[in-house]
Amino acid sequence: MKQKFIRVSMVLAIVSPLVAIIAGCASIIHGGMQTVNIRSNPSEAKATLYNMAGMTIMSQNTPCMVTLNRGTGFFSKGVYRLVVEKPGFQKFETQIQGQIDGWYLAGNFVFGGLIGWIIVDPMTGAMWTLKPNQIDANLAA
Repeated sequence: MKQKFIRVSMVLAIVSPLVAIIAGCASIIHGGMQTVNIRSNPSEAKATLYNMAGMTIMSQNTPCMVTLNRGTGFFSKGVYRLVVEKPGFQKFETQIQGQIDGWYLAGNFVFGGLIGWIIVDPMTGAMWTLKPNQIDANLAA
């Protein structure tokens, strides 16, 4: 009986920290930030990114990369507006926004459980994947 108790204690000592470490599966896999690639044709166009409050987050020439928060608060997905423009060409506008991430759904079902679903991943924003993560802005003349 004592040996069985020792085995169970050893298993719990190993498994408990592992469960705590992987409590938020999406947070562990890719974290709360995501890089979005922005290209344009023609290149060297001005790319300006705005948050939903209309504040400028980034303004630089294409091609460029920007690292964005996947979420903007507890259970709130990131939503951004991108404007790409160059003199002599029509302006290109699109939206980048979060969609539920597969690691959040499946990973927490297998590993993280309720802690990952309702606390860790929603808090870090890792429950979201920003789409599109690559933008090719074709500016019409």
